[in-house]
Amino acid sequence: MTKDKILCWYGKDPFEAGKTLMESSGIWKNWSRSDHIGLKPNLVVAKKASSGATTHPEFCAGIITFLREKGFGTISILEGSWVGDKTELAFKICGYTDISKKYAVPLVDLQLDPSVLCKGSNGEYRICKSVLKLDRLINIPVLKGHCQTAMTCSLKNLKGCIPNKEKQRYHREGLFQPIADLNEILRPDLILVDALQGDPHFEEGGNPFTLNLFMAALDPVLLDTYACSLLGLKVSDVPYIKKAALLGVGSSALGAGTLHALNKGKDLGRLQRSPLAAAFSGHIHEKGACSACFASLTLALKQMQEQGLPLPETVCIGQGFKKKTSDELGVGDCLCGCSSFVPGCPPDPHEIFNYLKNQ
Repeated sequence: MTKDKILCWYGKDPFEAGKTLMESSGIWKNWSRSDHIGLKPNLVVAKKASSGATTHPEFCAGIITFLREKGFGTISILEGSWVGDKTELAFKICGYTDISKKYAVPLVDLQLDPSVLCKGSNGEYRICKSVLKLDRLINIPVLKGHCQTAMTCSLKNLKGCIPNKEKQRYHREGLFQPIADLNEILRPDLILVDALQGDPHFEEGGNPFTLNLFMAALDPVLLDTYACSLLGLKVSDVPYIKKAALLGVGSSALGAGTLHALNKGKDLGRLQRSPLAAAFSGHIHEKGACSACFASLTLALKQMQEQGLPLPETVCIGQGFKKKTSDELGVGDCLCGCSSFVPGCPPDPHEIFNYLKNQ
């Protein structure tokens, strides 16, 4: 796996996703079996993953299982919930206390951890000591919206690695530059994203949107750039992405070969549709559409509705339309036989929106 790639696994099984993405990344082949590996999920609040707020415990369980099968023995789960909530409670409610007991993996409450001043290009920042002692760090965020930064995924998830007073400082300074600076200092070895059912609007959950998607990447900037498109956002809507790129953290240059699907088309007939997708079902003619492509179309239709634009009578989407001609509108490379279609696998929601509003 190289830094210009994002691996995608589609389905509903977090455990299988964790094992498959970990193996497919290949990054573990260069690690020592004596390395202390830290898993950093998103447990910002004490709410179950089904709320759309936190990382599925079974995703971490799949990762742990794979690492143990390959001979890695020293593994910890580390997190510091947001100010106002207790990490210990989040560990329990989110299912990580059970994971800890089952796999004999210690839980580290970073709210109680001492911190160390670390220097970056724009000053000094405190980072929890236990994180800095790790040999390997796996960042395991949830793809979801955020009320202040529009989105949270890879880059922002590292904010759980700092003490509460430092979190308060980040908010005083506007979040965007400190988040970028943190990622310049703290570089995870691998990013594994839980995009199964994150809330597209709020970091504390409550309105889960089912994508049935899990991802792996080495470049947090590249990953967050793609994550923006899945939530119908532009990179400019999330300023810390560009700021991190300017610090050399990664690249935002998505290319035609960036996305690599590990199981494209698997179990597509059983993918759950969110209430938002159901609201637009009368305008969508779908045959075996991948979840990411379906989500992009749904977000584009939502944007049209919010702007008071007329919705198209029918839009075709899905692999069932491959090699077929049609006079209807199409979305995605599978619909190249249509008289008019939006290219991409998946296409960007903004491109779909601009295409549909001009029809």
